[in-house]
Amino acid sequence: MRHGEPEGGRRYRGNAVDDPLSETGWQQMWDAVGEQPPWRHIISSPMRRCSAFAEALADRCGLDFNTDDRLREVGFGRWEGLSPDEIISRNRAEYEAFYRDPCRNRPAGAEALENFGRRVAHALQDVLSEYNGKHVLVVAHAGVIRAALGYILNTDPVAWYRTRIDNAAFTRFRHDRYGNRLEFHNRLRLE
Repeated sequence: MRHGEPEGGRRYRGNAVDDPLSETGWQQMWDAVGEQPPWRHIISSPMRRCSAFAEALADRCGLDFNTDDRLREVGFGRWEGLSPDEIISRNRAEYEAFYRDPCRNRPAGAEALENFGRRVAHALQDVLSEYNGKHVLVVAHAGVIRAALGYILNTDPVAWYRTRIDNAAFTRFRHDRYGNRLEFHNRLRLE
C-alpha cells in the first residue's frame, strides 16, 4: 500500500525528505483499509509518511508491526523536496529526459535505480521467506511499489516510471507454489 497524501502537496520526496501525512492523507489511509483489515502483520518503510499510519493501524487492530529500512523511498538527489513545476521551470529537458529513461538520466546525486531495485527485491524476498503463507501489509512509497512490480514482473528499471501509483492505493502480490504473481494494482479499496 502506498502512503497517503503528505503535507506540502506534490513534491519529489525521496529518502531525504520525510514529510508527515496531511489530514487528507490520514483519511485516505483509514478509508482504504476499512473496518476489518485482513492482514496479520504490517511491515513499513521507516519514513513517517508510511510508518505513522502503519503503527496506528497495527495498534488499532492488534497486529504485529515492524519497519524495514530497505523499504525507504528511492533517493532523488537534487530533486528532493521540489515540485514537478519547480524542476520543469529550472530545466525542462532534464525532467523530460528522466521520464524517457530514468536509469541513464538520474537527477544529480540520485540513487541508481538498479541499486534501489536490488534493495527492494531483497526486502521482498525476506518478507516472502519470513511470512510465507501469511497475509502481510507492506506500507511503502510509489518508488518501492514500482521496484516491487519490476521484481515480480521481471521488468527493466527503465519501464518503472510508466506506472501510475495513487496515494493510499493497494498493489497485491501473491507467492505460492507456482511462484510470484501480481493479483491487482492501484486499487483504492480492498473489496
